[in-house]
Amino acid sequence: MTQEPLSEPVPKQRDTNDVRALPVLPVRDTVLFPHAVLPLTVGRESSVQLINSLGEDKTIVVVAQREARVDTPQPSDLYTVGTSAIVHKVVKMPNQSLFVFAEGLERVRLGEFTQLSPFMRAKGAPIPEAIPPTSSQIEALQRNVLTLFQQIVAGSPTLSDELSTVAMNIDEPGRLVDFIASSLPSLSTPDKQDTLETLDTKVRLEKINQHLAKELEVQQLRNKIQSEVQDRVQQTQREYYLREQMKAIQKELGEQDEGQRDVEDLKKKIDEAGMPDEVKKEALKELGRLSRMSPMAADYSLTRNYVEWLAVLPWAKTSGQEIEIPKAKEILDTDHYDLEKVKDRILDYLSVRRLKPNMKGPILCFVGPPGVGKTSLGKSIARALGRKFVRLSLGGVHDEAEIRGHRRTYIGALPGQIIQGIRRAETKDPVFMLDEIDKVGRDFRGDPASALLEALDPEQNSSFRDNYLDVTFDLSKVLFITTANMLDPIAEPLRDRMEIIELQGYSEEEKLHIAFRYLIPRQVEENGITAEQIEFPEEAVRYIIRHYTREAGVRSLERTIGTICRKQARRLAEGKTEKLVVTQEVIQQFLGGIKIRTEGEIEERTERPGVAVGLAWTPSGGDVLFVEANAMKGKGGFTMTGQIGQVMQESMQAALTWVRSNAAHLGIADEFFADHDIHMHVPAGAIPKDGPSAGVTMATTLVSLLSGKHVRPLTAMTGEITLSGNVLPVGGIKEKVLAAKRAGVTTIILPAENKMNVEEDLTPQQLENVTIHYVKTIGEALRVSLPEVAESLAAKSILPPPKETKAEHTQVQPVQPPVVAQDKVVTWHS
Repeated sequence: MTQEPLSEPVPKQRDTNDVRALPVLPVRDTVLFPHAVLPLTVGRESSVQLINSLGEDKTIVVVAQREARVDTPQPSDLYTVGTSAIVHKVVKMPNQSLFVFAEGLERVRLGEFTQLSPFMRAKGAPIPEAIPPTSSQIEALQRNVLTLFQQIVAGSPTLSDELSTVAMNIDEPGRLVDFIASSLPSLSTPDKQDTLETLDTKVRLEKINQHLAKELEVQQLRNKIQSEVQDRVQQTQREYYLREQMKAIQKELGEQDEGQRDVEDLKKKIDEAGMPDEVKKEALKELGRLSRMSPMAADYSLTRNYVEWLAVLPWAKTSGQEIEIPKAKEILDTDHYDLEKVKDRILDYLSVRRLKPNMKGPILCFVGPPGVGKTSLGKSIARALGRKFVRLSLGGVHDEAEIRGHRRTYIGALPGQIIQGIRRAETKDPVFMLDEIDKVGRDFRGDPASALLEALDPEQNSSFRDNYLDVTFDLSKVLFITTANMLDPIAEPLRDRMEIIELQGYSEEEKLHIAFRYLIPRQVEENGITAEQIEFPEEAVRYIIRHYTREAGVRSLERTIGTICRKQARRLAEGKTEKLVVTQEVIQQFLGGIKIRTEGEIEERTERPGVAVGLAWTPSGGDVLFVEANAMKGKGGFTMTGQIGQVMQESMQAALTWVRSNAAHLGIADEFFADHDIHMHVPAGAIPKDGPSAGVTMATTLVSLLSGKHVRPLTAMTGEITLSGNVLPVGGIKEKVLAAKRAGVTTIILPAENKMNVEEDLTPQQLENVTIHYVKTIGEALRVSLPEVAESLAAKSILPPPKETKAEHTQVQPVQPPVVAQDKVVTWHS
């Protein structure tokens, strides 16, 4: 017991006595542990001088650098704890560097540096190894560390199995930790240095245990990944081997593999397709490339799809059906009522085609309001011609590639919609309808309307080139039909390539015929009832047309009829089996109150001076609009309201100028315009309006206001005026006349130059009960609308002798003017 206190200071006294200056060898990315032999490559000039200066005493201190990038380390660049070592062997290398074998002795703490050049020398105090007392915890840690190290060595292809044997023969736990730390290549330099500086053996065991557990987990994961990769490689090699065996077996049996069968099938399709020589040459070239490709190649499916597209297109296949003209006329008449212009154009085409079978297909454009049968007419034409029908909706299309296709270099590339439609038709001469061509978009992806120029040009579409096919395809036999609600949005070059055929709106009589021939039978069938269970009298259908629909076409009318049929279907489902006869009371019960204003509005609103009725054209047909004017005390101001456009404002100014220039003849005092303000307004202020054709109406309104005479009852008018009082022709005559008749107008004033439009576009039945006056000047218009005022103009030779053209004069039943929708743009069409 007395020796234990004395034995403790002995090592400390030894440390103090053994402190001596030793050469310091800095090393990069390496830590030398006691009892370990480390081969070192010495290349620095200072380090080479250090090794060469060693005499009989081969002891040095090996210290790791903090930063491996420092080429000339200073004391501050070195760790403070290193390992004293003995240099056993030095080998000179051809590049003047030295290969040194050093064996670690013990830990050393560096003190004062006594020399810095040509190499460093410092005092090093040995750090004695503290041997801990044996305990179960230390033993457990030691065994666990040894087991983990053995597992790592066993699973690592780079570590020798002898390391496990050496580790098993080390009994001291501290020495075992040093050995394992020096043997693990995955342990970083800072971690090794931390292990070297840790003097507590238990702490060192715990740290190395953590490192070993982490390394074992990483190693197991790496082995798993490597095993999976190896399995996949072996599976691929196995499949390749089996595939080669299959080829050899098929060759012996005289059979072909799937790839060869595809090539043979495509070759047969190419031979039967009737391609032009250039296209066939390109197809066979791509087929040759395909036959040399492996099915596993990246381009195999792309090339196969391209060849298949070339092979399945109908290069030479036509309908081959000769249609008789009377039969075609019968089909057109069966499917559609009226539309004589369109039917005549189709029959003309058939007649020319019989005389010249190789003629080019026309490019027709059906323009008209919604619901007049443009799209369904295309289907009927295809049926009359005995051809396939293909429809492509262009509404909202923004991408030029939708028309021409994408280049084959793009992933997922396909031909354009035109070529795809030809493939679906399976003939080279289908009826191809391009619906809603006026709604084609345009943005940064291109202009589809420009891409249509080639397809819709009869002089160019015989060699239409799709971007995907990159070969020409003949579209000259295709009968292209386009539809539009308005011509204005269509680009002028595209419009020039098409033959425009206008489909005007239907009159009440025409809607009545269409309802009984098409709409009522179709809705009765679609709603699951029979003709014996519901009856639509003519008076009821007229009531629906007048008071529940306002349109140029018949879509709304069909929906309304469908609503009544559904109500009857519900009654039948509830057990009420009696037949329903549709009357006005039934209509109001099923559809609610009438949607159109009551009769007599035109008479009521034109009873006071300063109100006239004009005629307007809208995308959904024609309409009547009122123009009102009023005067009040002021300073000669002129106000225009009603959300009117620039052109319409100019028409108001022109009308006012004409009235002021003829004020004396109209009996208006000269000072009136200086002392009064005039306000002109076009009701339905929420609807934008524009166009010059309201000039006559505005001039009549002003003359009526200033003369104090009201306009002739049930009179409507349209026409553009000039400052000299001439009336110029306008457009949309049929729609405007039909709208006036629907509104109960009996007298219509039109420009004289529009007489031809009336004679061509309107039938005597449509003009029944309506008197039309054709005028060349505003004076002639005033003779009709304001007879009393016209007398003073005639006296001054402003008004020529009267001229009028009348339709049959019979009693007209007033029809309610339509309610103007709140989202519609009204155009006073010129």
